[in-house]
Amino acid sequence: HIVESCPLDPTLLQRQRDKIEAISGEDIEIHIADSRYSHAHALAKSAIRHRGRIGATTTDHIDRLVLDRYLGVPVFLFVMYLMFMFTINIGGAFIDFFDQLGEAVFVDGISNALGALHAPQWLQVVLASGVGGGLQIVATFIPIITALYLFLSFIEDSGYMARAAFVMDRFMRSIGLPGKAFVPLIVGFGCNVPAVMATRTLENERERKLTILMNPFMSCGARLPVYALFAAAFFLQNGQNLVFLLYLIGILVAILTGMIMKQSLLSGVSSGFMLELPSYHMPTLKGIALHTWDRVRHFIRDAGRTIVLMVVVLNVLNSMGADGSFGNQETDKSLLAVVSQQLTPVFAPMGIHEDNWPAVLGIVTGILAKEVVVSTLDTLYSQIDEEQGLTDASASQSFGDKLRNAAATIPANLGLLGNRLADPLAMDVGDLSDHSSAAEAQQVHTRTFGAMTSRFDGQAGAFAYLLFILLYFPCVATIAAIRREAGVSWAVFVAFWTTAMAYSVASGYYQIATWSEHSAFSTAWILGTFALLGATVFSLRKWARRGLTMPLAERSTR
Repeated sequence: HIVESCPLDPTLLQRQRDKIEAISGEDIEIHIADSRYSHAHALAKSAIRHRGRIGATTTDHIDRLVLDRYLGVPVFLFVMYLMFMFTINIGGAFIDFFDQLGEAVFVDGISNALGALHAPQWLQVVLASGVGGGLQIVATFIPIITALYLFLSFIEDSGYMARAAFVMDRFMRSIGLPGKAFVPLIVGFGCNVPAVMATRTLENERERKLTILMNPFMSCGARLPVYALFAAAFFLQNGQNLVFLLYLIGILVAILTGMIMKQSLLSGVSSGFMLELPSYHMPTLKGIALHTWDRVRHFIRDAGRTIVLMVVVLNVLNSMGADGSFGNQETDKSLLAVVSQQLTPVFAPMGIHEDNWPAVLGIVTGILAKEVVVSTLDTLYSQIDEEQGLTDASASQSFGDKLRNAAATIPANLGLLGNRLADPLAMDVGDLSDHSSAAEAQQVHTRTFGAMTSRFDGQAGAFAYLLFILLYFPCVATIAAIRREAGVSWAVFVAFWTTAMAYSVASGYYQIATWSEHSAFSTAWILGTFALLGATVFSLRKWARRGLTMPLAERSTR
């Protein structure tokens, strides 16, 4: 009636739409859809005759609970808790098996074969450490991705996924996303790779890409060993609070990213929330298995190729020296180490001095996998090869012993499930009562803590480094998954945006924390950072007002 009683002035029509939405608190499309469904329901009711008494169905009884205004969100969070436990803890119990099996077959197997053939060292680095190491990394993601899609396929086929989207829709729409986007963001706390893969449940391309961009800021489990290492070195008294704060900062940066992109590159209104709630039913094992296998197969085929390629490049650079020799892994002679030494001044605003180039090398190797940062820092800081001459005990094991050890990790990890019920995010950083206990729990050398405390600029420098690790470039597996789901251009943009945010937040924090030591430089740096951020947001908003949103690739057929 509003349209019929006023001139067809677009400005006036939009004003009336906004007024209706402000009064009702809902999008006008929802009211239109509700009116149409109500009319269709009335027509069906007038034409259909029921014999006998029609009572509430099982679906109606369940929906009274899961769609309740007050109980719907707790039920949803409980389902997400179950999904997280199943994916990260049950699926994750098989990671060590796949990791050790992949190492025995793809890394050690290829290395031994090439050694028997007296192949040159560079070929062993490329094929064993590079290709074999890449296949090993791909293998480690198979169990958690499989577990994720088993659970998602179950709740999708059962009919609950539509209810979950309905429950969380209002909260998620505040940052331009539908309710279903909450699922991949939650999964990101365990691992960003299956979280990116989970965005394919979103039909709208803009919403999928926004969710993918926000996801790397969800602190995955691979970052926790880095947090624990620095907590043991610098924050013995409040390590648990440190980890919680980092998780919270990641969430806040993700929300900030969503709000900025909603008004710029990914501008637009979240897709209208109109759906029919299907009746509940028990999914079939065959259907779940087929859906899961199809998704896992595509990950292995598409994302796996990118992972292997990037691992080959990083391993070659990490092994090759400036003189062309190989075998310089994690030493000051490798090309990566030389590059890190040259890049160290770039990280000076976040508290990394020139003598702390191993910290920069840890950042570079962390692109391979975030947990690699710990082994890189431990090796370089402690210099175990020179001081203790330790050798790799696994190198002397037979192939059969390696398989038995790999299989033994499954029951051992499953036996720890009871401890994870109260700590699903695995935020326990272990025993931090002293450096010796912490070193034993984290399998690092006590000398590492001394080197860290002498090279980092106290707690301010250590926390700035952790902020950078939290927010910067996702691991190669996540980038490969993003390329698979959203294309090369979006993967490059995600890498740029996350690293830029990491550098801005880390350097900004350090300059604020140490402002009294160099007030003039800190003031100029902080103002410059805010000015650059403001200019970036202004440029993105101006881009959006011109209608020049980033082109979205068509969704590939799966």
